[in-house]
Amino acid sequence: MVRDSLAQAGYPERVLVACSGGPDSLALASVAAYFARRGHVDGHRVQLGAVVVDHQLQPGSAEVAARTAAVLTELGLAPVAVRTVEVSATGAGPEAAARDARHAALEAAAAGWNADVILLGHTLDDQAEQVLLGLARGSGTRSLAGMRPSRGLLLRPFLGLRRAHTLEICEVEQLDPWHDPSNTDPAFARSRTRVEVLPLLEEKLGPGVAESLARTASILQLDADYLEDVANHTFASLVDRSGPDISLPEAALGELAPAIRFRVIAKAAADVGGQQTSYQRLLAAEALLRRQGSAGPVELPGGVSVYRLSLAQLLAEEGAGGNGVPREAARCGKLVFRSHKPPQK
Repeated sequence: MVRDSLAQAGYPERVLVACSGGPDSLALASVAAYFARRGHVDGHRVQLGAVVVDHQLQPGSAEVAARTAAVLTELGLAPVAVRTVEVSATGAGPEAAARDARHAALEAAAAGWNADVILLGHTLDDQAEQVLLGLARGSGTRSLAGMRPSRGLLLRPFLGLRRAHTLEICEVEQLDPWHDPSNTDPAFARSRTRVEVLPLLEEKLGPGVAESLARTASILQLDADYLEDVANHTFASLVDRSGPDISLPEAALGELAPAIRFRVIAKAAADVGGQQTSYQRLLAAEALLRRQGSAGPVELPGGVSVYRLSLAQLLAEEGAGGNGVPREAARCGKLVFRSHKPPQK
């Protein structure tokens, strides 16, 4: 799996393995170390290093990180670095905050070593849990598509491997993995999904549920990519950037298929600095297209407002001879997106 992943990435020369010391990432590191000792993959030269991220969220985390780094060095990976991070509280929750801090540390480590890719140890079980969590949240296609085998610098060679197999690899290689207590902590939704929900589904529905969920993610990744590509091209062809705001023509938006229309509206909000928008807020913004006269504004996350401005309402507010009419009239019949954030200095 590691060989296939590196081959699909074009045989990168410098590869960084992210390892927490847990069974999944330690098994990945041991497989990667095989190529490190050989010095090549299918005849292509390769160097494999590793990075351990210490989130400082549990007592003794520094010792776990140091012990893991020593094991990675013994396996033959070099260089091996430990990155200590501060996990700041955010509105997205502790898991998301830890993930953001970890990814920032991994990207910094990759940049410091000029690594071409970073290997992550996510398994098929992780993918199945991701899809279940997306379903529970009522997420859209992008979220249900789960984690990608390849995204930017990140490669996930084990997405087709069950977690039980990584434990077997550790046992065969005589490795003693660290078991993160948070993985079984019922305070976290992912932990409850892992320990309670997915086993119950497999008990009641029969084996193969995890594989089916992972297969669903693979199928939806293709759908999500296609819709994203269409939405990108459509947004680029419709957006009007005259003035400080941006706008989209109502008539053209109304003719779009709903799946594309909602994505284009979300892209417009993001373009002026908005944050990820919920489906309910997108519905409220899209509903402006079905109203008569001036409507809105609809507030979206990240300090963005959306409004619809008609010429009749504009004339009523400014007067037929108003100084602002010629400038604003070009926006009539359009959905206007405005950021309320102060400009960056």
